[in-house]
Amino acid sequence: MMIEKTKMASLASAMTETAVKGRSPWADARLRFFRNRQGVIGLCLLAFVLAFAAFGPLIARFPIDEIDFMVMGDIARDGGPSLANGHFFGTDDLGRDLFARTVLGTQISLAVGLIGAGIAVLVGTVYGAVSGFFGGRIDNVMMRTVDILLAIPYMFVLILLLVMFGRSLVLLFVGIGLLSWLEMSRIVRGQTLSLKGREYIEAARATGVPSRLIIRRHIVPNLIGVVIVYATLLVPNMILQESFISFLGLGVQEPLTSLGALISEGASTMSYGTLWQLVFPLFFFIVTLFSFFFIGDGLRDALDPKDR
Repeated sequence: MMIEKTKMASLASAMTETAVKGRSPWADARLRFFRNRQGVIGLCLLAFVLAFAAFGPLIARFPIDEIDFMVMGDIARDGGPSLANGHFFGTDDLGRDLFARTVLGTQISLAVGLIGAGIAVLVGTVYGAVSGFFGGRIDNVMMRTVDILLAIPYMFVLILLLVMFGRSLVLLFVGIGLLSWLEMSRIVRGQTLSLKGREYIEAARATGVPSRLIIRRHIVPNLIGVVIVYATLLVPNMILQESFISFLGLGVQEPLTSLGALISEGASTMSYGTLWQLVFPLFFFIVTLFSFFFIGDGLRDALDPKDR
């Protein structure tokens, strides 16, 4: 009898220890993400790009706007990549160090993507959560407003703003972010409609919890997974939009630059035999986009409730 009691106590202790060691859903998602090969590759690529943007200014031997007159005579012959003269990526057609300018372009492109995506996520999440939670006439009016705005070519609106108010880095950040929240709001609204009928939401309503607290404490936290996945896919879209605008010559002003502007300059000088002006900015542009796409796919698989 004592042996059976001892076995039962050991079994109960083991079960309690197992329960204590249980992982949260976020811990499971983290383990699932690091088992995803593409997600880990994307994370490593993004770490490489961030390290290049952060520590590149410490390695660069020339300022972004300093002209090297020693290579101005023949850029195609003397302006190529060289460790001897300190131009690791070569020089552009004006004799400026391409390494320093690529570092700056990567910094600005990342800033546009991250800040623009942050603005879009913030506005779209709040707007979509309010619309889906209240429903009825409020939801109808808010969503019809989104449909009308989606029918407007926002890239044209952004270009028009840049032409009217001048090329400004702040306007570029805010314009891309505020004009890209519409799809996010529709995604969040759909998820909110599926959440507001849950038992804990009904219980909160029955106990008299204000709607704003329900949205903040119950709706938005349960949308974090969807929002994070969409945000990782939104960042490369922002970088592409900024690069397109810079390619048209409406992006950042000199002496600042971005990857899109550098790619535009490199494409215009390819016929002169200065291929490095296109290759290096294009390389970091592609690596940045692929890193966010891979991370987004990895997060989508890790946070998918059907796979838990």
